[in-house]
Amino acid sequence: MTKKIIAFGASSSKNSINKQLATYAASQFKNADVEVLDLNEYEMPIFSLDKESENGIPELATDFFNKLGTADLIVISFAEHNGAYSTAFKNIFDWTSRINPKFLQEKQTLLMATSPGPRGGLSVLEIAKNRFPFQGAVIKGSFSLPSFNDNFKTEEGITNKELKSELLEIVESIAL
Repeated sequence: MTKKIIAFGASSSKNSINKQLATYAASQFKNADVEVLDLNEYEMPIFSLDKESENGIPELATDFFNKLGTADLIVISFAEHNGAYSTAFKNIFDWTSRINPKFLQEKQTLLMATSPGPRGGLSVLEIAKNRFPFQGAVIKGSFSLPSFNDNFKTEEGITNKELKSELLEIVESIAL
């Protein structure tokens, strides 16, 4: 039976390296239907209690929440902006968590990050690993890809053998 994977890069960049990594990782699962989300399709006003009380929760937040609900596995690769989530992702997180604080809906989740630098988004990945269980994530693994431009090629995926092996071990350990 084919399982459903929702994958996205937690960035609004049109050429997001995190979207590339999430897409690549999701494609490594066998017997899975992968849907890749673009956060630009979920752009909403900056969250505030005032905006929520005046206008309610945006329909796009409900759409995002419902999309996550269709998944058997959620694959997220986080962009790191000043050591934390990108504003684009944090805003979706804030709005969607108003629908349900456990907006990840007890779904199996693979958390990842990458960056052009040698730490590979480790700061934001640690934040997510500590925070997301409270948001309903059942974390099945985490992976950081350092120095994206040296270790990833669009046509091939991860080019560093050790890092590729590490990700594939995580993928194989997740039972879909």
